[in-house]
Amino acid sequence: MTLLDTLNLTYPIIQAPMAGTTTPELAATVSNFGGLGSLGSGMTAPNVLTSQIDTLKSLTDRPFMINLMVLSEQDSTTFDTAMPAWLSQYYQDNNIEFALPERPAQSFADQLQVLYDNPVPVASFTFGIISAEQVQHLQSLGTRVIGTANHPLEAKAWADIGADAVCVQGVEAGGHRGGWLPQSESDPLGLLTLIGQTRACTDIPLIAAGGIMNGQAIKAIQAAGAELAQIGTAFLTTDKCGINDTYKQALLDASRSKRSVETRLTRLFSGKLARGLLNDYLRDFAQFESAKELPPYPQLNAMTKFMRANASKNSDAEHQSLWAGQGVALVKQESTLELLERLVKAL
Repeated sequence: MTLLDTLNLTYPIIQAPMAGTTTPELAATVSNFGGLGSLGSGMTAPNVLTSQIDTLKSLTDRPFMINLMVLSEQDSTTFDTAMPAWLSQYYQDNNIEFALPERPAQSFADQLQVLYDNPVPVASFTFGIISAEQVQHLQSLGTRVIGTANHPLEAKAWADIGADAVCVQGVEAGGHRGGWLPQSESDPLGLLTLIGQTRACTDIPLIAAGGIMNGQAIKAIQAAGAELAQIGTAFLTTDKCGINDTYKQALLDASRSKRSVETRLTRLFSGKLARGLLNDYLRDFAQFESAKELPPYPQLNAMTKFMRANASKNSDAEHQSLWAGQGVALVKQESTLELLERLVKAL
């Protein structure tokens, strides 16, 4: 049975979760079209997540996916690193008020409980791995389980605990890297290399992510050994996406040669490696990029939140996290449906 059949999809397209940018309306549009729409829910409070799942169930009777970030209780509750002096100075210089929250992130255990109490068709996980027992419990509720991997060993780990599929995320991908093993950082693999090496060590069904912007790229990853394409950056500039106008305009400007298309893997926004468009913040504070200099994720993410919110309020693209993959030059201003139709036309 193919993954298309397992997930009950018409087309081999998954709209990437992208926490902070996806909406139930975007996910439902993709699902109703015959792809797999998804919500990036790693930063969503459990009660809001319950409400969003209910909304999605009212908007589509097709499969959809909820994505969570795997964090330990220690990670999500602890501030044990001081705010960097340069960030404090930035807040002072720009008269930005900040007060750190009680905890840097939502409780993963509480979010997972939502998926137990309000089951969804597909659940995917990033930043870590869950237990075989948790996989089995989700599957007993009718939920298909998908892991995320940046390295073949991570994909094999998901296969070993019984996941239904793994999304292999190449170095080209925008946003946060989903892997957790040191090997995925020391020698990050391009998508086609990652697919090939993963196919050599496990036969779990693969979903490919990273730089996929058109139907030709979907066909290329299928020829390489993946069954479905998970596409993120291309959806960011469509009408149903929830990003702010400044962020959207920066992406479109890159595609129209009005700003550089250069992207960079950086820890400066969150403490965890993520790919986004190069902007003034990444240039100005590049000297602090070393992991040794920075608080870890999610602590730094909670610390830079006030800068990002202020930039968003002031239509300032230079101090927002402009997450985007290496295919950003190919984004278009179009409706979500137009993008989907364009993708499947080439298949």
